[in-house]
Amino acid sequence: MTPDTIQNRTFDELALGMSATLTQKLSRDDVKLFAVACGDPVLAGLAEAVTPAAAIGKRPAHAAWSGTVLARLIGMELPGPGTSIVAESLRYQHPVNVGDSLTVTVKVKEKHAPNNLVVLECAGVNQHGDPVLSGTMEVSVLTERISLPRMEPAVISVQEHDKYENILRACKRLPAVVTAVVHPCDASSLTAVMDAAEANLIRPILVGPAERIRRVASESGLDITGFRIEDTPHSHASAQRAVELVREGKAEVLMKGSLHTDELMGAVVSSTTGLRTGRQISHVFVMDVPTYPKALFVTDAAINIYPTLEQKVDIVQNAIDLAHALRIPCPKVAILSAVETVTPKIHSTLEAAALCKMADRGQITGAILDGPLAMDNAISKEAAEIKNIKSAVAGDADILLVPDLEAGNILAKQLTFMANADAAGIVLGARVPIILTSRADNLHTRMASCAVAVILAHSRREATKIQPA
Repeated sequence: MTPDTIQNRTFDELALGMSATLTQKLSRDDVKLFAVACGDPVLAGLAEAVTPAAAIGKRPAHAAWSGTVLARLIGMELPGPGTSIVAESLRYQHPVNVGDSLTVTVKVKEKHAPNNLVVLECAGVNQHGDPVLSGTMEVSVLTERISLPRMEPAVISVQEHDKYENILRACKRLPAVVTAVVHPCDASSLTAVMDAAEANLIRPILVGPAERIRRVASESGLDITGFRIEDTPHSHASAQRAVELVREGKAEVLMKGSLHTDELMGAVVSSTTGLRTGRQISHVFVMDVPTYPKALFVTDAAINIYPTLEQKVDIVQNAIDLAHALRIPCPKVAILSAVETVTPKIHSTLEAAALCKMADRGQITGAILDGPLAMDNAISKEAAEIKNIKSAVAGDADILLVPDLEAGNILAKQLTFMANADAAGIVLGARVPIILTSRADNLHTRMASCAVAVILAHSRREATKIQPA
């Protein structure tokens, strides 16, 4: 037998008292994968309300996971390949939590020649010696030797969309915010309003053609009888009236319905009747990328096409202030370019260097900035180390400042469609947060977009002592 192969022990070769041992460490992905496979919402972390308080956060494995480790030992070592489990009697005595090591042992206890059956005495302990399982397994053993390639357990990473949970959880203790919903004249946008209202995130004012809104609601089976409707003739008028509601202090958030983004933003940026402040208006995607350990902010991928250096100061400060509102006290900002060195041939590297120096001089505050950084260096510590980049930001970015809208839009859509990311969208820099949802957004993403706006609205109240609408 070579290191690349495994062989069984035949029935005749097995002797009473013969034993084998295997140790395996429990990972978070092991727990999640097993929970999903058996459809257990408690183990999957989806039902904290029915999970004992002492167990929340520990993520114990399903008891049967210990049995799978035992089955691996039997199938690979003793008796080895070709062995079939006929019956078992196991007692699970101690939970195994993420990070624990389980050591299982099997010992030949009985042999029954007529049917080539073997009874194995089984035991398992954790790294502290606490008994985890005990009992017996009855197995059917081959009478001929076989040799097979050694197959190591596959490394499977479970993609979790859990970055929005803290945001949604924070909103549970906040009252709903009055939100002017602009032209919700299709089933998708009206459903998003209903979902957010039922989640007690928003108190909507529907701004648009009243009869059309009611017809869409009726055709979609949505009950909007409790919602206030501001009747307007068309989408441009809807945008203007929604902005007026904010200016009149009757709404604290805007939410895009079924009109085009440029129609809404045209009313918002009007120099005479809009919602401009001293800041450049910009957009941030708060992204839940399953392969990245925390929420990732991408800005600006929707509003500013080719922002100037001066505009980028506001764009990055808007994103930093958003991070603060979401309880990230000192976000790490990676200023993206194609390379990580400053070169006059690539203008974005010059602006990245300037932004970093502006942060050093206090012109941008509340964050750690570094750039230029290529995308790999921004999100991968390994890539940064290979290129010998010494940086607190490299490999651990919270915010990605992109060179222009084209780069940002491509990046966000790549993450969405190739990395299975969710992208909650919010517009910043106006008098109130503006929720931009897409018809392609799933329910979780829509709720996250609304939740971010709610938190921002309450932060604005605290900062300015504004009374609720």
